[in-house]
Formats: sequence, C-alpha cells, structure tokens
Amino acid sequence: MRLRPALDLLAQVPELPEGGVVDLGCGNGAVAGALRMRFPRATLTGVDSSPAMLDEARVPGLYDRLIEADAATWTPEAPVALIFSNALCHWLPDHAGLFARLASALGPGGTLAVQMPRQFAAPSHALMREIAARCFPDRFDFSGWVPPVAEAAAYARILAPLGTVSAWETSYVQRLDPAADGHPVRRFTEATALRPFAAKLDGDELAAFLTEYETALDLAYPAAPDGSVLFPFTRVFFTLTV
Repeated sequence: MRLRPALDLLAQVPELPEGGVVDLGCGNGAVAGALRMRFPRATLTGVDSSPAMLDEARVPGLYDRLIEADAATWTPEAPVALIFSNALCHWLPDHAGLFARLASALGPGGTLAVQMPRQFAAPSHALMREIAARCFPDRFDFSGWVPPVAEAAAYARILAPLGTVSAWETSYVQRLDPAADGHPVRRFTEATALRPFAAKLDGDELAAFLTEYETALDLAYPAAPDGSVLFPFTRVFFTLTV
C-alpha cells in the first residue's frame, strides 16, 4: 500500500521526450524498479540527502547515478525528461518557487510528477499537534501553523502558467495490521510524522506523549476484533508537462 501512490502517479506520467529520469528524494530506491520498467532506455538518477538511504538504494543496481543533495536546492546539470518526486515535497518550503524551479530544469515536453501526503487535518496528525501543544507548550506552538500541502486545486492554479497540469487527490483506505506494541496508526506514523515531535522530547516525556496519543487514536480509529484498523490517508498528486 505504501508504494501504491507512487505507482498511481507513475501511471499518469505521459510519454517522455529523450532525456534523463530523476527520482527526487529517492530514499532507499523503492520506486526505482517501477521507473526503470516504465522508462528502460532512460538514464535513471536518484537524488537524496541521506547517505544511508543512498547506500540502500545502491544495492539493487537499478540507478545509473546516485547523488547526495538537498532537494530544496538541487538542480540537474542539464535538462531532463522527468523529475519524479514521491512523498518528499511536503517536507520542503515555498512550493510555488520550488516547483517553478524544478519545471525550469525540464527539457521541452518534459514532465514534473509529484505526490505528497495531505493528511495534516486528519486525527492521525491533528492529535499530535493538539497533545503536544497542551502538554508541552514551551516547545510546541501551532498558533500560526499552516498546512505544508495545499489542496490539489491550488497546485493546478499555481502551475497553470508553466505548462499543462493535471492535479488530483486520492484518499486511500488502508487496513493496518494489528501491532504487537502500540496502536497500528501510531506504528504507521512513527517513522514519518511523529519524528519531529519525538526529536523535541526526552524519554519520559515521549512515553507520556505516546500514551496520550494512543488513547486518542483508540477513539479516532477503533480496532476491529482482530486488532486491525481502517486508516483513510489522503494524498495530493500533480503532473506538469512543459
């Protein structure tokens, strides 16, 4: 299920002109196989800021090149045919500027394809902010907080002057398996959305925070008799062809 949004995005990428394919924020290379299968003759480059992730991405040998770089500032040396970004850009600021810069790195007929989670108003994410601000107000203040990802229509408006845009949202209802230690939604979020909260809390504080979070999750996402839960998760997509 975690790879399905990337595959759904890839299915909407049109035929490409000659040129390289960039997996921006490639992580451990989870999407490399699908990109290689779709564009077997293109030079495939993975870009990520984590040396550890790049080491993992190197193992299958699917990328022609791996680059350690910050996606917020990285630009290819020459125009490319596709910049594909799966679940990265919600971590980056100034989307209007970011996507305009990435679009400018495409050759004629090239495509920028982006998928981002838009789960920030859902209980799984809103409860983190509510509990953190109430329990640790000295470290968490969300009074001026703005969601890092807008609705799909906003990206369609922003990107329309740059080329042909297709933008959409999908809510995936995932079945999360029972977790031996903790609520399944907490186990789902702990590697992503929970990390910035955990980074500001010591051991005892984090334990107290997670106890409250799990109690709230029990109400928001009640478990089935077998311990599994249904977890709707919304994502925003767009393709921009220049």
